[in-house]
Amino acid sequence: MCCELCPQESSCLTTVPVFNGMKTEDIQALRKVTRSSKFQKGDYIFREGDHSETLFVVKEGLIKLTKTSAEGKEQIVRLLFPGDFFGLFSLLRDENHYMNAEPVQETVICLIEKKDFLQTMERNSDLSFRFLLAMNDRLYEADETVGNMSLLEVEQRLARALVLFHDKMNTKTGAFTLPITKKDLASFIGTTPESVSRKLLAFMSQRYIHMEGQRQIQILELDELKRISEMH
Repeated sequence: MCCELCPQESSCLTTVPVFNGMKTEDIQALRKVTRSSKFQKGDYIFREGDHSETLFVVKEGLIKLTKTSAEGKEQIVRLLFPGDFFGLFSLLRDENHYMNAEPVQETVICLIEKKDFLQTMERNSDLSFRFLLAMNDRLYEADETVGNMSLLEVEQRLARALVLFHDKMNTKTGAFTLPITKKDLASFIGTTPESVSRKLLAFMSQRYIHMEGQRQIQILELDELKRISEMH
């Protein structure tokens, strides 16, 4: 794992919704044991089969969680944006990671070791409950993603991805830079880069979006994209 240690960042905890409302003394105690590391594109935070006893929090940047097939093909299972946490399953079950975690751009990760995290959980039952709810949401999202892959058309899956990027990147004008390559986008929604390009062109011709170059997107009809993404 290649990374650069950074100074402690108190904002690491404030970016994660599940930590909101924690007791002041617990936040202060957790801040003292929270460290941050900077990763570059091409690094791995961990690989499938690695062992760690750490809770990871995305402070800046973007991470893709991937699985690799027996044929060596990469499938993006989830994208993690600032405020998302990961590694909790391996931390709580003391098992090896079952996915790869790889930054797709320069990324800052906050790390909290198992013993420090569990001590905080033991002192704060409300925090434990919120983490259970968060894990339940993750399981629901995972089930929904699997269903989407088999039930939704490529157009619907692409519309969902564009709405996700719009929401996660906090754009006020509807304009953003596609955070991943078309190849990664294709892997994320379970199709080919060629299909992604064709569908983006179709959205442009229908004036749902406008594109400049390969990655600059302006969403013109957000409600229409949401409608398409929710069609059954």
